[in-house]
Amino acid sequence: MRPLVLHAVGLAACGLATLATVAVPGAYGQTPTSPSSADSTIVSLRMDADVAPSADPAAAHWRDAPAVLLDRDFLGAPIAGAPTQVRSRWTPTHLYLLYSCPYDTLTLRPEVDTVNETPRLWNWDVAEAFIGWDAQTITRYKEFQVSPRGEWVDLDIDRADQQGQAGMAWNSGFVVAARVDEAARVWYGEMRIPFAAIDPRGAEAGRTLRVGLYRIAGADPRTYYAWQPTGARNFHVPEAFGTLRLQ
Repeated sequence: MRPLVLHAVGLAACGLATLATVAVPGAYGQTPTSPSSADSTIVSLRMDADVAPSADPAAAHWRDAPAVLLDRDFLGAPIAGAPTQVRSRWTPTHLYLLYSCPYDTLTLRPEVDTVNETPRLWNWDVAEAFIGWDAQTITRYKEFQVSPRGEWVDLDIDRADQQGQAGMAWNSGFVVAARVDEAARVWYGEMRIPFAAIDPRGAEAGRTLRVGLYRIAGADPRTYYAWQPTGARNFHVPEAFGTLRLQ
């Protein structure tokens, strides 16, 4: 599949420096839900129709979406500064995630490629979602990443069979968009993930998924944001995932 890549220009006047939308094989000031240990569920609100991802927190489909905060690292230590926020919406065919990521400086790859999948994208600034559906086999899940410039990677993970897992050879068909607001020093990443890629049961209200929501920022030292801390220096701890509930 050849992805569609759109770079919007002429956005400096409104403080939006870059926008990239890539097709792949709620406003930021809204009060979010706190990700305390007692709150391990993110609510995803239904939409009637699919929309093109824009990474725009002011878009109509994000205005009323509740958010969770990523304000701790993977060991549970508080992270100074403004927290990362994540919101979710869904339709019968797709799951949407929007990341709002305040930053001091961006750590980016020297060369950007939004057409092809980027190996080891996690070595740079990135937002990540780990999603599984089978509560009986929690070691199986999918991993999705988007960078501030719209680079992407999706992986099929099997922690119980890392030699046999499909890894980066798997293609979900998800779509990403990224936007950097240089004036506010916030970057936004949006994912539109086909339900067919993450849950063979399909989508319906009340259904739940196991999710890990993460972000990596900076260079030296790196900052590892986690919605639900894993208790290890690693995001790949499916026992620590939270719950996404379709509503």
